[in-house]
Amino acid sequence: MTSIDADIPRRRAAFRQLHAQGCFVLPNPWDVGSARYLQRQGFLALATTSAGCAWSEGRPDGAVSLQATLEHLRLMVGATPLPVNADFGDGFGATPTEVGEAVAAAIDTGVAALSIEDASGVADAPLRPIEQAVERLRAARVAIDHAGGDVLLVGRAENFFVGVPDLQDTLQRLRAYAEAGADVLYAPGISTREQISAVVAAAGSKPVNLLVASVAHWPARRGAA
Repeated sequence: MTSIDADIPRRRAAFRQLHAQGCFVLPNPWDVGSARYLQRQGFLALATTSAGCAWSEGRPDGAVSLQATLEHLRLMVGATPLPVNADFGDGFGATPTEVGEAVAAAIDTGVAALSIEDASGVADAPLRPIEQAVERLRAARVAIDHAGGDVLLVGRAENFFVGVPDLQDTLQRLRAYAEAGADVLYAPGISTREQISAVVAAAGSKPVNLLVASVAHWPARRGAA
């Protein structure tokens, strides 16, 4: 067992504690250098960015393979002693079973959390049917629980990111994802006070990620009031 492997339970516990204690900023490094730079700035955890990783290689977002993504996650986990949240796209599987297998492989990289999106990648139907998205999230939940349950699962409703800014559908999806086993909920692209308040209310006691756009896109988690 390497020193990194031995430290993974501590990182995962620390990341879970950050979500329990209140708000914190979770920046998006795209490579080892940016991860180490952000660690030196005093951040307490990091989150990978699928877009940033792809763009750094001259690829469009979504064009990085599962194996390349897993290698990227290993590098990011090894770059610093901080917990790492994995932007894991739609779960890298055509079926829920394949999503579960991919999630199990992601857990083995040492990440402290991972997110599953409901975007379909289909231009005229950019969101997966909610029932399908729930099945995929449940498969991720099973994989995490089988591995010990210490990795946080983030359920993402991509409505506002894929051109379907329907708040009521977003809230319905987030509630369903919470019931399916998501530990944290995320609706990237919401921006108004009313939208944010509605998402936080729909989440109940679960933590919510909020994407804050500035020079870079940094997801920040909103804690309980």
